[in-house]
Amino acid sequence: MSTDERLITYAEALNEAIREEMEKNEDIILLGEDIGPYGGVFNVTKGLFEKYGADRVIDTPISEAGFAGAGIGAAMTGLKPIVEFMWIDFTFVALDQILNQGAKMAYMSGGQTTVPIVFRTQGGGGRGNAAQHSQSLETIFAHVPGMKVVLPSSPYDAKGLLKTAIRENCPVMFIENKLLYNTKGHVPEEEYTIPFGQANVLIEGEDITIVSISRSVHLSLEAAETLKAEGIHAEVIDLRTLVPLDIESIKDSVKKTNRLIIVHEAAKSFGWGAELAAQISEEVFDYLDAPVYRIGAKDTPIPYNMKLEKEVLPKVEDIVDDIKKSLYMKEGSR
Repeated sequence: MSTDERLITYAEALNEAIREEMEKNEDIILLGEDIGPYGGVFNVTKGLFEKYGADRVIDTPISEAGFAGAGIGAAMTGLKPIVEFMWIDFTFVALDQILNQGAKMAYMSGGQTTVPIVFRTQGGGGRGNAAQHSQSLETIFAHVPGMKVVLPSSPYDAKGLLKTAIRENCPVMFIENKLLYNTKGHVPEEEYTIPFGQANVLIEGEDITIVSISRSVHLSLEAAETLKAEGIHAEVIDLRTLVPLDIESIKDSVKKTNRLIIVHEAAKSFGWGAELAAQISEEVFDYLDAPVYRIGAKDTPIPYNMKLEKEVLPKVEDIVDDIKKSLYMKEGSR
């Protein structure tokens, strides 16, 4: 089997990225809960404690504020920490450290210090983990200047983007998705990285543009396949990163298709989809033949009951329905 045909899981791709970068750079350390001998709740750090030891793979107490602050301090004094938050919901405990200290320190010091740190975490629903373990909070981190925000959708992107994040000289919020860890994809053994701010056009089409990130990309691809059977050809774009945002690729696509639908698992109201819709409306309004549609989770805490959770989170049918509304829009259809 050639290396470009090698299939590994999303979690394995992340593990490889960390392992390879730690091998090259002794300044890289890991901090987080259960990341040592246990290997992380999703096995992303499996085997790293045995290879690199307790000095570089540091199991922390259950104190997100404490180990986030320790990671920021370590980054300011010459190390390259990768700090894992077991669930993105738990970053709320450390928002002062992440957003008031880590994201702002280079600016507030006039560039005298940098904070080369990666905050790894995972978000999203779909497992019946209830309201405090199922949120999609990427907009919060994208809203505060000073931090890059990354959301890979495939094993290939997970490895290439994480390597880029580790080599950055600024804070990066690297957000995975709990339902993607066991998905498999082609990942070459050869060295590669993926630049930030370069969206990936997964399917080319001329009827409508679908823009998404993370697991919602998979829903968008499924919707595009469903519509293809009806003669509707959607262009599907995976943003990969929210900060930096590749707005040019989206504008180019909208100029071709004249329609845009944005899909994210975060709550629809005040989500990053609204920001993207505003930018497109401001910059390429004359190319739009229909309003920009946004699909997101309903504005309610994620239910524990999985039948209710399914109703709250976006579905393929929602994407298909809104695309048809956009294409065959009638007065009052919204």
